[in-house]
Amino acid sequence: MELLFQPSTWASFVTLAALEIVLGIDNIIFLSIVTSRLPPHQQAFARRFGLGLALLLRILLLLSISWIIGLTAPLVTIADHTVSWRDLVLGAGGLFLLVKATMEIHHTLEGGDGAKHPRTVSLTGAVIQIALIDVVFSLDSVITAVGMAEHVEVMVAAVVVAILVMLVAAEATSRFVNRHPTVKMLALSFLLLVGVALVADALHFHIPRGYLYFAIAFSALVEALNLIARARRHRPAPPQEGE
Repeated sequence: MELLFQPSTWASFVTLAALEIVLGIDNIIFLSIVTSRLPPHQQAFARRFGLGLALLLRILLLLSISWIIGLTAPLVTIADHTVSWRDLVLGAGGLFLLVKATMEIHHTLEGGDGAKHPRTVSLTGAVIQIALIDVVFSLDSVITAVGMAEHVEVMVAAVVVAILVMLVAAEATSRFVNRHPTVKMLALSFLLLVGVALVADALHFHIPRGYLYFAIAFSALVEALNLIARARRHRPAPPQEGE
């Protein structure tokens, strides 16, 4: 109980929850892209399943902190470069994001047989993809949480709040992304950036996430201005006097 009345506890909780929400942007965008290829009646379930699985994985990983720390220990050394299980997971996840984003960009621009078969992902396939990327994002998220907070209770509470916020925002975000093709392309470009950052982390070349989020935020701002300008161009002109 004393933990609840310590200012440092609330400070670390608010900071960590905010950071987890920002890091969760990756998750929301990936869910939006994957579930957009499902039939409409399955999309909401897939999003809820993905976020529920992300919450479960994060809590389980937080309750296994000693095991998490062990994942960062050197596993093998290749030409003076140490490789850990964390490096392997992040590297594989980064490559998966690069492949997935590239395939989605191809499908969006080239089309292929999309006119005849617009939904090419089964619910099982979508769930497997969501589960795989949840492992990567959860590991990255939990390692960040362990480095910022001292108490497991604070970490779990912050993660729960972040997932709840993501759950509320997921449906609106998915609708918005799928309604605007240019926004979807920006989202896919963001996934490419995240994939490159994960591969770089696996190779011990850390790219500060702030650079990535600044790039996507600036692009999103420009696109928002474009959407506003487009809406104004298509707005009906007011009737003239005497008409």
